[in-house]
Amino acid sequence: MTSKTPLRPLWAGLLLLLALPTLAADGGGGAATWKEQVARISEGADTGARGLAITRRLDALNVPWREEAFEQKEKQGRNLLADLGGKEGAPLLLIGAHYDRVAVGHGATDNASGSAAVLELAARLKARPLTNHRVQIAFWDLEEAGLLGSHAYVTTPDREKPALYVNFDVFGWGDTLWMMSPQADTPLIGALRKASETRKIGFQPGEHYPPTDHLAFLKEEWPAVSFSLVGGTEIDPILAVFAGKTPATPPKVMQVIHSPRDTIAELDDGRVGDALDVIEQGLRDWDAAAH
Repeated sequence: MTSKTPLRPLWAGLLLLLALPTLAADGGGGAATWKEQVARISEGADTGARGLAITRRLDALNVPWREEAFEQKEKQGRNLLADLGGKEGAPLLLIGAHYDRVAVGHGATDNASGSAAVLELAARLKARPLTNHRVQIAFWDLEEAGLLGSHAYVTTPDREKPALYVNFDVFGWGDTLWMMSPQADTPLIGALRKASETRKIGFQPGEHYPPTDHLAFLKEEWPAVSFSLVGGTEIDPILAVFAGKTPATPPKVMQVIHSPRDTIAELDDGRVGDALDVIEQGLRDWDAAAH
């Protein structure tokens, strides 16, 4: 989620990541693999080191990736993009998260948690590809400076418009899958609702949601949704904070992000596996219906 706090210098601290063991190269491993990946990303002292943790995981999965340097508002950054493949000529499903962080804390919740969720889904969708969509994944830089990485992506001339962009931001704990969707009832929401009932996890879709990278897509009238995993009782207080109000009980999210508390110690992976299962199944059902 966005902040005006400046980032530390790019690429300092890469040696931290070189000393870490590589995660398994097989398909998605659920909550345990997710948490290990969050730890590796959030160990990075700056954006470059965080990106290295991501690309090492992509290399282990044998997923080809590339970087796209950009300049926005006199700031320089780099987005990381990877292709998971799919049927040639099929419409594009794009899944992404921002990987930068503010200078304070370690950015574990905001947003190593979302980046790790994208990596986990990438492992699953590479192991068992979708039928009717090609899949690409993206990791945005400079979200905290004002959604600059995602804005650079969508405003690049001749960029392919995806059939859907799926964003992840703050995916760290709780019992409820919170979804931003501009429309109240879609085939994807129906599929997710069914899957969430099977997994017995809360599901709350709606238009109101904190500002993050999905907004860059919606501004260009590109279809986009976003996901968080939080406590169900946090959602209304979070929205109150972003509306400029002061809730009676501050939600955990607002106490953690952009603070020294944003470390892996605040994460709880108890329902992460279920939440990822729900999203994967929802996307597979959505894909199967698109023929």
